[in-house]
Amino acid sequence: MDPKSWRGPALRRQSTQPAAQAAVACRQRSPRAPWHCPREERASGETQPCRPAGCIKPDGAGQPEPEPFPGEAGRGSGVPSQYGLSVFLAGLLLMFAWAVHAAGLHKSHLLSYLITLMLVQLLWMLWYICRSYTQRRLIQEKDTHAGARWLRGITLFAVITLILDSFKIGYFIGFSNCLSATEGIFPVTHAVHTLLQVYFLWCHAKDIIQSFKTLERFGVIHSVFTNLLLWTNGVLTESKHQLNEHKERLITLGFGNITIVLDDHAPQCNCSTTTLCSIFSQGIYYLYPFNIEYHILASTMLYVLWKNIGRKVEHHQQHKIPFKFHGITIGTIFGLTVLTSTIAIVVVYLIQIGRSKIKSELALTMFYIYAISVLTLMCTAGIVALLIYRLENRSLDNSKNPARKLDADLLVGTASGSWLLSWGSILAIICAQDHPKYTWYNLPYSILVIIEKYIQNLFIIESIHREQEKVNDDIKTLRIVTISRENTLSLTPSFKEIYNGTVDADSGELPYLFNGNVCVRESSSNGGLEEDRSQVFSPVIHSTSDFSLYSSNSVANNKRRILKNIAAFLFLCNLSLWIPPAFGCRPVYDNGLEEIVFGFEPWIIVVNLAMPFSIFYRMHSAASLFEVSCKT
Repeated sequence: MDPKSWRGPALRRQSTQPAAQAAVACRQRSPRAPWHCPREERASGETQPCRPAGCIKPDGAGQPEPEPFPGEAGRGSGVPSQYGLSVFLAGLLLMFAWAVHAAGLHKSHLLSYLITLMLVQLLWMLWYICRSYTQRRLIQEKDTHAGARWLRGITLFAVITLILDSFKIGYFIGFSNCLSATEGIFPVTHAVHTLLQVYFLWCHAKDIIQSFKTLERFGVIHSVFTNLLLWTNGVLTESKHQLNEHKERLITLGFGNITIVLDDHAPQCNCSTTTLCSIFSQGIYYLYPFNIEYHILASTMLYVLWKNIGRKVEHHQQHKIPFKFHGITIGTIFGLTVLTSTIAIVVVYLIQIGRSKIKSELALTMFYIYAISVLTLMCTAGIVALLIYRLENRSLDNSKNPARKLDADLLVGTASGSWLLSWGSILAIICAQDHPKYTWYNLPYSILVIIEKYIQNLFIIESIHREQEKVNDDIKTLRIVTISRENTLSLTPSFKEIYNGTVDADSGELPYLFNGNVCVRESSSNGGLEEDRSQVFSPVIHSTSDFSLYSSNSVANNKRRILKNIAAFLFLCNLSLWIPPAFGCRPVYDNGLEEIVFGFEPWIIVVNLAMPFSIFYRMHSAASLFEVSCKT
């Protein structure tokens, strides 16, 4: 027999083994990835298993399969996005026409448009929920990064939004004689829209839609821009109210060189129950900040859902990281101190501002000194965190992630609002001819606002891109065995205790470490047995080098504890700095210097455009820092 013909089958069998092993390993790495069997492989009759996309070819070529064309995943999104922009621009023009009292256009027209958009979104959400329920037995892909934990705080804002809707319904009942029916239909529709949308986001925010993609793109982008229009409507209504209050303060302070005309949209009739109507009308504007945050958070969640339509994600296990209060006591105490001080400052500011010129200047000076102190602490904390990151050598996760990319873009984009206001204040101080004493506090305050947001953005963006710290496999398999008095084996301080540094080395509780998998702890009885056991397990001599792993883990734990405290402190500070502008404490309105330099109307336009982004930045930063604290 020819040696070549005799060895041929054996060689062919050996050559197929690496291919099969590669296919099995590929399948284990991507258990739910779609499998592709090329037509030529099926036709050839070979027994090579199919392979998931992106895995190594079984033929041993070592070349990964080509990735899909970059625009292929988002193909078909152009028409829906243009539709959404058209809807949004039409709504903006209606709001602008109502704000400037355009002839022939009333508030009822704007509300009718918003009601129609909400009803269309309700129909789409009901259709999607019903279709998902009928397909509940099918395995659906999920984006574990979407619908992050901090966005689930949308429920709190939604509850307060429902209270706001109930106030609007009560306000409509009180002034029903002179208000349009749309002003009563709008809060009812909005309440139903809020309830269904929160349910939809809780259940389907992580979905990756792979069927009816064109239709779903229209539905999701319609929902995104509907929430953006509702957010814009809330911002416009709240800004008009704040502007009217600011004009009233200027009248009280006697500014005669500024033309002041109150923009009044109050109903032209008397309320049937004056007391209740007064409570409703005043309470509505204190609840608007939560309504504004609700709609912008909903639009961000829906935008991530839209970006995930037709997307192919990597199938890796995402561990749910629980929030632990342990280890962040110092940061929490300092943060709560700042939060309490903020509430007191805001109350005093709102009481004193506008009472008289002296009281207004004192209120402004008080606010600037407080804000300078808080911003200085935040800058210091951010710099310390960045220095710790520079000392660590950990790689960054640069994989594609729509939710994470949106977080980073929102941080930089919304920070530009307060940067615009800060640079305007700096230019006003430089160009102004007269400088009251309190304006000199405005200069360091504005500079610190720019620096603090720059440092904080760097810290948050790097934190959300850092890979999770991986534990060495040798540590994971470490098991420490002790021999008790009853001659039985039991596990002593576990890996978790050693890794977290909870074992006290000074008290003798730290076990012996050696090159094997177990060690023997000394005991007062059964010496012969201990000697025999020692010979079986062969422990090495205890030395300081055995604790090198423990020491390195202790240093890492200390760094992690510092970072968690910094994240907790910055989280509470951002919540604190969200409160003043959201509830009417706005020095950029009240110090008057910018209005004198730039003019009243131009500066008011700049403030009304930039302030919503500045307010949202603080809430978004707080949410991101909460995630950082859990992840660290």
